[in-house]
Formats: sequence, structure tokens, C-alpha cells
Amino acid sequence: MTETALTVQQTARPDGFPTAAHFRFAESPVPEPAPGTALVENLWWSVDPYHREMMDGDFALNAPLEGRTLGRVVASRTPELPEGEVVFHRHGWRTHAVVRPDEVRRLPHHPGVPLSAYLGVLGGTGLTAYVALTRIAQLRPGDDVFVSGAAGGVGTAAGRFARLLGAGRLIGSAGSPEKAKYLTEHVGYDAAFDYHDGPVSALLAEAAPDGIDLFVDNVGGDHLGAAIGALRERGRVVRVGTISQYNGPAAPPVVFNHADVVEKSLRIEGFLVSGHRDAQEELYDFAVPRLLTGELSLDETVVDGFDRIVEAFLLMLRGGNTGKILVRKG
Repeated sequence: MTETALTVQQTARPDGFPTAAHFRFAESPVPEPAPGTALVENLWWSVDPYHREMMDGDFALNAPLEGRTLGRVVASRTPELPEGEVVFHRHGWRTHAVVRPDEVRRLPHHPGVPLSAYLGVLGGTGLTAYVALTRIAQLRPGDDVFVSGAAGGVGTAAGRFARLLGAGRLIGSAGSPEKAKYLTEHVGYDAAFDYHDGPVSALLAEAAPDGIDLFVDNVGGDHLGAAIGALRERGRVVRVGTISQYNGPAAPPVVFNHADVVEKSLRIEGFLVSGHRDAQEELYDFAVPRLLTGELSLDETVVDGFDRIVEAFLLMLRGGNTGKILVRKG
């Protein structure tokens, strides 16, 4: 264990895309755990789109940031957190954290499952996709599904889960030809398009000429408008995120035919995954056996070294990742 701890702090509020100048690394001695707590040395960090929203006011300036993290207990003053145990917690964006038992989740022991999966397809990312498809949209076998932002962490998980759940035609949008190709060649999408190639409504109509039953939306904006037009009767929209507005809150409103919602009896519903933690074991039951057999694969972009966590975050915001982006201890 090193003698110095590092934390990442936000130093200013961004206007548009953040830059490295909005962050700083702060050094301090490795903290000592108090009675009833344990010291965790972090091993894996998740950088997520929601961090960009929190930079506008939720994160305190000049204070350690938070985020999803996996770490190993290296010093403990509570029997509930034995040394050597690997735990999930939210004191991320730092190399070390002192945690209470009620602030962590001990990872289940699934031999053969990579540790990174617990921040990706088995973590909040996978849980978001699973809840969107099963609890919110209630996907039915044969449903034709469109996923926006399909090459990201939630989008790749949603595609793989939808295929395993019996979806019919699976269509995705992505931000480059390479990502669109990855979706069809590796993830299981039947069709995928680069949304830079033209109006999304036209691209979607070409990929799904007979319409869609379900839309998993990570983007908002013109993707949402196009999907509402393409949905069949009693179609469903699951709102997961609004990536198109994270760095430009003054973006124009979504344009669509509001009569479609009534005349086609559409349902539009958003959710926060924090309200569905009770689905975690259900996700394990669904995904772990398929990971072990190879029926389900991981889609990851891994950046090595905590000193590159800001770089990884900015890369993700600009669409430089395919699948879930993670930072691994160097």
C-alpha cells in the first residue's frame, strides 16, 4: 500500500464540455480507519454520464468527488468488514476511502466472473439496462427494439439482454461507423446506424421500415422524436438518460407529433436505477450463469492508472469508449 492517498476534486463549474482544468488531484496521507470503519484501497473506478450532470451543482467544489468503485479492505476496525474482502462503495475518484459497513456492499462470490463485471454488466450499468427492459418496458418475445446510444455501457448491456430475452429485430444508434459495426458484429444488433449520417428519423425508418415496439432512450433529443414517430400501437419508451443535453442544457426541445402518443396509446416512462436495488439478485440470477457459459459477454473500455481517471471521464463524454468505460489501478 502506498503512503500517499490521491483524491480528485472539481475546481469550477463547466459551461458546456468540461476540461481537465475543471479538476485537480489532491494528495494527503493515507487515512486511518476509526473504530467501526475500515480502510479500502480502491482497485476499479466507474466514470459515468451522470457525473456530468452533478458537476453543475451537486458536487461540492474543492472536495473529493463520489463515484462507483470496487476496492479491497486493507485495514479494518469492524468485524463486519474483514481485511482482504472486496467491496463495492460510492467513495470513488480517490485511491483510498474509509467506509462504514452500511456504506458498502460485499460482492457475491461467483468464481470465474471478472471483477470488472460488478461495475459493468452486473453493476449499476447492467441493472439499468435490465430494469429498463423487464420492469419498465416489460419486453415481450418478438418485440422490435430500438436503443439510442447503443454502443455505450447501458446500450451494449441493453442490446445483449434484449437478445437473451427474446427480442425480435434489434436496432441501435451510435456515434461512428466503427461503433455501428461493433454493434452488429459483436453485440447482436440486427441493424445499427451512425446518427451523424442524416436525420435520425430517416435513418431509423431505413433500419426499421415496419416500425418498432420499444425504445430504450439514452440520448433524448431527435432520437426521442424519431422513435415516437416509429413506434407502433401500444409502443413503450423507457427514458434512461439524456446524453444530448448533458453538455448543452439549452438544447432545443424534442420535436414530435404529440397526437402520436394518444392515437397510438404510447407509454413513456423514466426511472432512476436507485429505486430498483431490489432487482440486484434477479440480475445476478439472469446474467451470471450466462457469463460463465459465454452466452453473455462483457463490452468494456479499460483505462489503466488512477492518474488517468479524468482523462477517462472526458473520453466517455466525447464518445471515445465502446461499452462500459472503467479505470483500473495501475
